[in-house]
Amino acid sequence: MSLRFRLAFRALRHRDLRLFFSGQAVSLVGTWMQQVATSWLVYRLTDSALLLGVIAFASQFPSFIMAPFAGALADRWSRYRMVVAAQSLAMTQATVLAVLVITDLVTVTHLIVLSVVLGLVNGIDVPARQALMIRLVDGSEDLPNAIALNSSMFNAARLVGPALAGVLIGWIGEGPVFVINAVSYLAVLWALARMKMGRQRGRPAGSVLRAMSDGFSYALRSPPIRDLLVLLSIISLVGIPYVVLFPVFARDVLGGGAQTLGLLTACAGGGSLIGALGLASRSSVRGLGRVIAWGSGVFGLSLVLFAVSTHVVLSCALLVVSGCSMIVVTASTNTVLQTLVTEEMRGRIMSLYTMAFVGMTPLGGLVGGAIAERIGGPTAVVLGGLGCVAASIWTFSRLPALRAIVRPIYAEKGIIPEVAVGLQSASEMRPRA
Repeated sequence: MSLRFRLAFRALRHRDLRLFFSGQAVSLVGTWMQQVATSWLVYRLTDSALLLGVIAFASQFPSFIMAPFAGALADRWSRYRMVVAAQSLAMTQATVLAVLVITDLVTVTHLIVLSVVLGLVNGIDVPARQALMIRLVDGSEDLPNAIALNSSMFNAARLVGPALAGVLIGWIGEGPVFVINAVSYLAVLWALARMKMGRQRGRPAGSVLRAMSDGFSYALRSPPIRDLLVLLSIISLVGIPYVVLFPVFARDVLGGGAQTLGLLTACAGGGSLIGALGLASRSSVRGLGRVIAWGSGVFGLSLVLFAVSTHVVLSCALLVVSGCSMIVVTASTNTVLQTLVTEEMRGRIMSLYTMAFVGMTPLGGLVGGAIAERIGGPTAVVLGGLGCVAASIWTFSRLPALRAIVRPIYAEKGIIPEVAVGLQSASEMRPRA
């Protein structure tokens, strides 16, 4: 076993993290299967690119509303119990959706309402789960590596789930795919039940609104945290929503069907897996700020080229590049945020990360769907790609100032050696899927 391999998977020495990953691996495959099945079902029923954007908006924007409250609560309540509750609610939502599809009673209205429910649940789950990560690895030493491995697992599921969904949809329809997702939540609930974490010390009671305000103020006073969140918001708003239009590209641009849709999604996931594993194996903090800036630009350029491609093989290759560069930006941002933030603010900063990442994406999907409806999916994706390139140029201009601020902070905290053997920061700037 090489040193690089041991470095890449070192966080798995923690029992609770291994349990969590084993359950999440199964559940995430089901989640990705449901996402592909939902988008295909909507497009099959309506032939509307706009409604694809509406569904994406409904499933994710509620997280934007819920996340600040959940982040404030995660800094005072048990994050573990919040995750258990959220996963249980998500399983309930998946079960209701599966029953409606299997009984052929489902309508677009049902899909929108249930997507809103899932968005609210994710608004609770994501900040709590992100903030819980540090307890799964018993401190901050292996936190960057755990974040990278979590991104790797997420994107491995993104590679497997859509491919399975594409095959199953073409073979037996969307219904069984929704059933599989509902059942898959049992795996993560089993893993959570077996964990042996000690009690989380509660925070003093107080105004949730005041706690939320403190979180926003904390982020605004820290240029690295503020700029990272701005960059992530831009990428999430104009770039990442391109996945919403995959059904349009699969059927109308590339002339395929559900299997082509699964292939496109899997290729993007494969690229993201490559990027996440690359981050996990990093042993030096040097140059990662530039990597984030370059990642934003490469992501934007790959979107532009994907938008003008009419060949399946070329489109898939470009999606591998886009997936890889996207995860470099998002996972690196997560790690730096987690590294810079104080423990008492972790839940609130992770809620802002959720707002910037999960919350902004549906806005972009809604706008992108509307643009695609009027002037075509490829044009919408080209515009988003150019926006990412512009964000990359802005990030390059900010790197010197951010580097000067972050280095003294890491030195004061005594964590520069930690970060250097871990996934590490971004200038070194960066936080955590």
